[in-house]
Amino acid sequence: MNLSQLRSRCKPHLWFQLYWVVYLVWFFWLDFTIKDPKYIIHSPLDDSIPFNEWFVFPYCSWFLLLAGVTALLWWYDTASYDKLCLSMFAGMTFCLIVYMVLPNGLDIRPTAEAVGRSNIAMRILQLLWSADASVNVCPSIHCQSSACMALAFSSSALTEKRPGLKVLAWVWAALICVSTVFTKQHSIVDVVCGLAVAFVWVPVLYRPHRKTVEERTGQNIRFPLTAARRLGNMGKEEH
Repeated sequence: MNLSQLRSRCKPHLWFQLYWVVYLVWFFWLDFTIKDPKYIIHSPLDDSIPFNEWFVFPYCSWFLLLAGVTALLWWYDTASYDKLCLSMFAGMTFCLIVYMVLPNGLDIRPTAEAVGRSNIAMRILQLLWSADASVNVCPSIHCQSSACMALAFSSSALTEKRPGLKVLAWVWAALICVSTVFTKQHSIVDVVCGLAVAFVWVPVLYRPHRKTVEERTGQNIRFPLTAARRLGNMGKEEH
């Protein structure tokens, strides 16, 4: 790739990443200002899901998935990269608006004393809990963005002839979603709502390509039609 091609990819595609500045300021402002959420999210299914601190590792792998998918699509398939940015950033913005209008939170996180275990996973999770209050949880941005990444990546040119990469993207995204409930970072309600925000973009951005008559038959129908018109014109000229 030469310098001119690199510049064309940076403008405007790379500038989309400036959204993260807006997102982080907005998110942490809400995190610091909403201390007593009006709505507590809970489902009976949450009580049936056991706490498992080891799921903190797939939970934190979200950052690797984000960096990897974003970089690969930006470099190799800018059309899919644009779709990712549109769906993911629009969904994140929607979630932040919901947090403002309907302040919500969780009350299902166990204490370290109640868990009664001390290991590296538990220590990482405690650090996570200290930095991320149990507010602004529904819809889950973790799940919404993971699904958007899996959608964009599995629909990109990178996976066109690599079904294994499609499976990897979806399994990774699913594992992240599962980890949110096992670490008690989210309720199952948050997960469902987050996925709904992501999949609403499917009919808009990922509609199946409708094949033309030429693509279905493998024939170029323009030549016969053009030839027929010419023959008709020749007949008129003879008369």
